This record gives sequence, structure tokens and C-alpha cells, in this order.
Amino acid sequence: MITALIFILILVVLVLIHEFGHYYAAKRMGVYVEEFGFGFPPRIIGKKIGETLYSFNLIPLGGFVKLFGEEYHEKTSHKKGDNDTKQSIPASRAFVNKKPWQKTIIIVAGVVMNFILGWIIISYLFTSGVPIPNGVKITSVAPGSPANSVGLEVEDVVTKLIYKDESTDILTSQSLIATTQSYFDKKITIVIARKDKQLEFMLTPRSNPPNGEGSMGIVIEQMIEVKHYPWYTAPYHGLIHAFKTTGTIAVEIIKIPAGFMMHKKTSVDFAGPVGIAKVIGEARKYGISALLEITALLSLNLAVINILPFPALDGGRLVFIIYEWVSGRKPNQNLERYMNMVGIVLLLALSVLITIYDIQKYWGT
Repeated sequence: MITALIFILILVVLVLIHEFGHYYAAKRMGVYVEEFGFGFPPRIIGKKIGETLYSFNLIPLGGFVKLFGEEYHEKTSHKKGDNDTKQSIPASRAFVNKKPWQKTIIIVAGVVMNFILGWIIISYLFTSGVPIPNGVKITSVAPGSPANSVGLEVEDVVTKLIYKDESTDILTSQSLIATTQSYFDKKITIVIARKDKQLEFMLTPRSNPPNGEGSMGIVIEQMIEVKHYPWYTAPYHGLIHAFKTTGTIAVEIIKIPAGFMMHKKTSVDFAGPVGIAKVIGEARKYGISALLEITALLSLNLAVINILPFPALDGGRLVFIIYEWVSGRKPNQNLERYMNMVGIVLLLALSVLITIYDIQKYWGT
């Protein structure tokens, strides 16, 4: 129950921060903001402050911002609320009638807010110390294994794997495992640090190793470095780490369709609400710092996913805005509407499939 409440709280914070970005940017660009909702309808209560209705809704899983003239097919003028005068809202205050650069700012603002939240949390954690993966150490070498035959030793630190012109830096045990799996039965170069030396060895990871052994015949341990910075430098280092983490997330997501097309197993582990709740439940055991770290990672993930050029996401809407910007013409209204509808259906279907996968993964027989 506590895990579920924490999960909902984190989700609400992430979505509201995202929507606040759209809300604030829209206000600054002169767009008429009809409603800022906490949760999703049906509405429980609402109060109009200025020209915007602020509402609390029944489903507490985030929030939304309703902009006047948000879609091209909507009317570009209507009367204000029931209690207002019958003065109509100027068409110039409709989202669709704003200049492309203004619409871009409004659309991108949600993503920027999620990035800023991740950056702030990481910076705070850096002031108290946060564990960062810092390499993979070999703790055991199986006799007669590929690792043993080329001379790998206990306490060696794996830093890189090289196959032909492909080079992969190794900082986490997960990256070592995933990269090795993609090179089964192929001769690769493994770069290790041994005391003050850097050495290279050539070996072939086995696709069918003996029982109890891995493909290279080594047991590994994740090395951790606790990063700690004074408060006045933490924002700088936090920003660098936030950019690096966001870049890593983006690269791994981009690899997914390429992996499907090449029939390669992806190293990315999908997780829906159930999977994320499970991770949050595990993080609870390690205290507030672990929960904050998960929140920062989720916020950066949300930023990357939302900027993808997929219908119904911010990135999908940005594609139409860029088209308008470059061509000087409004995009086809029906096409944009139908693309967004299809995008919503596909995203909902994907959410259901990932949820089923999570349930089978954690509770399946």
C-alpha cells in the first residue's frame, strides 16, 4: 500500500511538473489557458482564478493543461465562461494561431521542466553523496574458460570491449553482460585495467558455456564510487551528469527499433506502471536518497520519451510545427488529428502489453 502511494505521488509530481512547463510557457506566449487540472476527469471541484480554471479531478494520476485553440480543428474563438461577460476570446490568443517559434517553446517546455527536475534532484543528491557505477571488477575466473586461457585475473577491471570498429565503454555490469551477449562466438578484444597498466586480450565469448559459467567464464562485481560535491559546485556537476544520463537514455531508446530490424536482442528492459512500482518498492528499502534517484531517472526518461517524434507525444506535435515553420503552410488539419488519435491508441495498447509483460515477469509461473 505504501509503495502504491509513493508510486502515485512520484507519478503526479512528474506529470504536474511537465504540464506546468506547458502552462507557464503558454501564459508567457499569450495563449489563453482554459484549465489546469490536477488529476484526470471527472472533475471533483474547480475554482477560476483570473482567466484559468484550476481543477481537482477524480483520477489522481497526473494532470493536464487545456489551451484555447490547442488543435487546428477546434474553433479559434468562443465566449468566456458562464460567469463572464460575453466578450469573445481573441483568435490571436489561440495556440494554433501563434508563430511556430512560440508554439515550439510551449511544446518543448514540458520536456525542459522534466529535465530541470532531474537536474535539481541529482544536484541535491551530489551534496549528500550518491553512488555512481564506476567500472566492473573480475572476482573469479573459471579454470579452462576463455578468460582463463588468455590470462585474465581476479581484481582485473574491465574498461572496454572492442569488436572490429565497434568500441563499447564498460561502466556497469549490465552493460558488460549485454555487450558480451551481442558478440557470442565472435572474437573480441577485452580491455582491462590491472594495477597501473592497461592491457588488451582477445577472446571469444561462448554462446553455450558449461553449467555454472558465463560466456567468458568470469564472475563480476559492480564497482561503485560515491560522488560528493559542495553545494556551490553540485549544480554544475549535476547538470553534466543529467546531460550524460539523458544522452544514454536517448541512445538506448534509439537502439530499440534498430535492434528489432536486425533481430538483435535489446539491452533495454521495458517497464510499465507495474514494473516501475516494483522498482520503487525495492528502492524504498534503501531510503529517501534511493527514491529521489529513481525519481530523477524517471523524470529524465519522461523528457526523452516525450520528445520522440511519435504521434500524440510532444515530439510528434513538434514535427507538425517544424513542417509549418519550414514550409510556411499550416499542416493538414485532418491528418494531424487522425495521427494523434492513432498515436494515443498505439500508446495505450503498448502500455497494456508492457503491463501484461510486467505481471508475467514478476508473478508469472
